[in-house]
Amino acid sequence: MRRVIYNQKGGVGKTSISCNLAAISAARGLRTLLIDLDIQGNSSGYLLGDDYQTLDDNAASFFKQFIGILKRKRATMNYIYDTPFENLCILPSHPDLSSIERELESRQKVYKLRNALAELDDEFDRIYIDSPPAYNFYTNSALIAADSLLIPFDCDCFSLSALNNIVSAVNEIKEDHNAGLNIEGIIVNQYHGRANFHRDLLKKLKDDGMPVLEPFLSTSVKMKESRDLGRPLIYYAPRHKLTLQMTELFSNLESDLKKSRKPHSETKAVTGVKEEVEADAEYRKIA
Repeated sequence: MRRVIYNQKGGVGKTSISCNLAAISAARGLRTLLIDLDIQGNSSGYLLGDDYQTLDDNAASFFKQFIGILKRKRATMNYIYDTPFENLCILPSHPDLSSIERELESRQKVYKLRNALAELDDEFDRIYIDSPPAYNFYTNSALIAADSLLIPFDCDCFSLSALNNIVSAVNEIKEDHNAGLNIEGIIVNQYHGRANFHRDLLKKLKDDGMPVLEPFLSTSVKMKESRDLGRPLIYYAPRHKLTLQMTELFSNLESDLKKSRKPHSETKAVTGVKEEVEADAEYRKIA
C-alpha cells in the first residue's frame, strides 16, 4: 500500500501527518517506508536529525542515476536507511533535488519512482510519500506511483481553493497515468471545534461529497515539541489528545486493509545521527 500526502498549499501539516502516520504504522508492526521528496527535507530532519544532508545516498542521488549523473544504477534499497524507530525506514531528501528537477522533467523520467517502488512491494508493508507543497515533477511522480492520496487540510478559504485544484490534478493523473489512484480522504488539521467558520467549512466539504476523514486533528504545542526533539508523537507523548487522534485516524484508514508482514532485506543503519529510541511502554496500553 503506497500513500502520498500532498497539498499544494504550505503550512497545512503535511510533514507532521506523514511522519506520524508512518511512525504509528511502524509501531503497529508494519514494515514502513517514508519517502521524502520535499526539497525542504523536513521529514528527513524529523526522523534522522539535521545531519541527514550529509548522507551520500538520498532521493537526489536516486534520481540522478536516471539522467547519467551517476555512473551506474543501483537497487532502490541502497538509498534507504533505518531510522531510530523499529520497522520505520526512510529515503531521505536532499537539496540537490531542486537542481536536477528540470532535466528529469525534460527527459520524461516521471515513471522512474513508480518502477522503483514496484521493487519494494515485497520489502515494505506500507509506503508513505511526503511530497513538495507544489505541483511539480516530484509531486507528479508520487501521484503516479501511489495507490492513494491523503490531503492535509486546514480550515481556511485558501485551503478550499487549493483542494479544488488538487481534485482536478488527480482526475488528470487518473486519466493519463494512474487509473488506480484514489483520493483516500481529507485530513482536517489544526481544527478548532468551537469556531463557527471551521464547522461551516467542513459542512460544505461534506455536502459537496468530499471524503472528509475523522477524527479531526486539533492544534497542540506537542507537535512542535515532537518535531524539535525528533520523536514522533507515538513515542514522545503516547497519551496526549493529539496522539490519540492520530492513532484513531490511522486505525480508521487501516480498518479495511489486511495486515500482512513480509520477509525483509537489511537496510542501512544511520550512525551518528541520533540515539536509538525505544517505543514508550505506555503505547502498548492504548494500541
